[in-house]
Amino acid sequence: MPFDHNDHYHRLLLRKVPPGALTALDVGCGTGRFARRLAARGLRGDAIDACPEAVAAAGTAPAPGVTFRTADVTGVDLPTAHYDLITCLASLHHMPFGTVTALRAALAPGGTLLVLGCYPERTPADWAVSLAAVPVNAAARLAVAAADRIRGREPEPVRAPVRPPGTPLPQIRAEAAQLLPGSRVRRLLFWRYLLVYRDGAAG
Repeated sequence: MPFDHNDHYHRLLLRKVPPGALTALDVGCGTGRFARRLAARGLRGDAIDACPEAVAAAGTAPAPGVTFRTADVTGVDLPTAHYDLITCLASLHHMPFGTVTALRAALAPGGTLLVLGCYPERTPADWAVSLAAVPVNAAARLAVAAADRIRGREPEPVRAPVRPPGTPLPQIRAEAAQLLPGSRVRRLLFWRYLLVYRDGAAG
């Protein structure tokens, strides 16, 4: 079924883009769908992913001002205090959570880090939210599949690799509080959380 949980939250993430943002870094860009939405908003910058097949697919669709490249963010030197916006969509669990310190350092003064993250179900609260999400998820998948059939839309032939998340949400909250002072972590419905960190917010 073609319903994509990450795509579902694109509008939410776009509402968190800071006013006046001009430069962006999309970490774990996959086939580039969110990077293209940022480009449509006038942001320019970089989109990176460790999967060369996904990056090659990303480069086949226009994204004015965005450079797609194959890179592992844990092994590259990011420019210091450069990006007005850094986004990670379902990619942070592919790397050590401490990577956020390098991302924080790459934020321009007043910049924003947005993480749409995944977490494993470990607590009663996790299971309760998952139980509520199951029927909504099934209905959304059917609706999107029907709409795609009507429009004649084909599924993407390339998808970025998927890894199960390993860090539970309480630990994510604790590490975020330590490494990203002033950040906020909010649980979302479809097995996701939203982390928002604004440079200078803790001060």
